[in-house]
Amino acid sequence: MLITRETDYALRILRALSRGDQMTVAAISQDQQVPKQFAYKIIKKLSKGGLVSIARGAEGGCSLAADLRQVSLYRLLRMMEEAVHLTACMDPDYACPWREANGHCVAHCQLAALQQTLDRELQAHSLHQILFGAENVSA
Repeated sequence: MLITRETDYALRILRALSRGDQMTVAAISQDQQVPKQFAYKIIKKLSKGGLVSIARGAEGGCSLAADLRQVSLYRLLRMMEEAVHLTACMDPDYACPWREANGHCVAHCQLAALQQTLDRELQAHSLHQILFGAENVSA
């Protein structure tokens, strides 16, 4: 699993909004070097996930709707990515032809253990910590 450009842009958008100001998509795009066409799509996902509020109209814009200290990197990845698995066979809905034909798969077991470790680690880091560093966790 890699953090996609979309998730990277989401982190940038959240970084801009963490200043506490309501911002337009155009201002966020310029400030964080996120292409506008992506910013609209990402902000919609962030809003659906409860991280961003969108105000429409002449005085509209976006603002942060969640405390980034309480939101894990894992949650953001789940919000932005279709799958957060190391490999397709980690998806519970995946039908593995090898396992169907041969039964037990050592590689799957090893990858599943790695997936669990990765998930725990991603859940242990808040977006605030990722964006501003560990030294500012209590700030």
